[in-house]
Amino acid sequence: MTDDDKPASDTSASRFPVIRRIGSSAIPLWLHAGWQDFRQGGVASLFYGVCFAAAGWLMQAVFAKAYALFAGLTTGFLLLGPFLALGLYDLSRRRELGEPPRLTPSLAAWRPNLANVGLFAALLAVVLLVWARASIVVFALFFAGGLPSFADVVRTVLTFEQADFAIVYFAVGGFFAVFVFAISVVAVPLMLDRKTDAITAAIASLLACVRNPGPMLLWAACIVLLVGIGFATVFVGLTITMPLVGHATWHAYRDLVETDKEAEARKSALANGS
Repeated sequence: MTDDDKPASDTSASRFPVIRRIGSSAIPLWLHAGWQDFRQGGVASLFYGVCFAAAGWLMQAVFAKAYALFAGLTTGFLLLGPFLALGLYDLSRRRELGEPPRLTPSLAAWRPNLANVGLFAALLAVVLLVWARASIVVFALFFAGGLPSFADVVRTVLTFEQADFAIVYFAVGGFFAVFVFAISVVAVPLMLDRKTDAITAAIASLLACVRNPGPMLLWAACIVLLVGIGFATVFVGLTITMPLVGHATWHAYRDLVETDKEAEARKSALANGS
């Protein structure tokens, strides 16, 4: 039985994690560490990037004429990203432990905490479906000029040619994105690392955002920028930007959440001090 297959201890899985306060200066360090993981991950990391790009190309082919639905599903990358990047978190975790970043074990990283990871993935899928439906409604109510082409959609959003449509689309989409980011910024890495339950992980993620609003907003903006670069390059850029975001998110989790050893050391220091 490997370490990944062993049940989590009570102290690891049931204890609510301690959330640190951080500064915005940590974000470049996350990106640098994420880039190092991407380089060391090699084919394994690139595999996940290719999967993200391939998913974009597939959606573009299947929904070539349903631009409203295609726009909703495409931006859904931001909503499902925390779950889809689980394998990337596992690669970073293994590298941190001094293990080689191998692809095959990362594909099954969800197995030790299947119930909670599955529950969280189901929640993200429901949010994606609701957003996809909301996207269609926004197009139907606010997009003027009949059935748009994909180029029409991009031009309208980027140039605010139809200001009402662009404002409503960004407002509704932003609400879904902020909600998912707030409950997931450290949730999936936490479930992977400590076998934490989904509810505790989501609450810990919310607490991380509440305690670090400025850095978390900046980190969210960085993620949107990197994913936007991937979209702007017809999904080709996702082969690099998505693995970078995934690996960097692991390091964000490490900075935001105190480890068990650190918590025990802090408690011991406090006890000795008293």
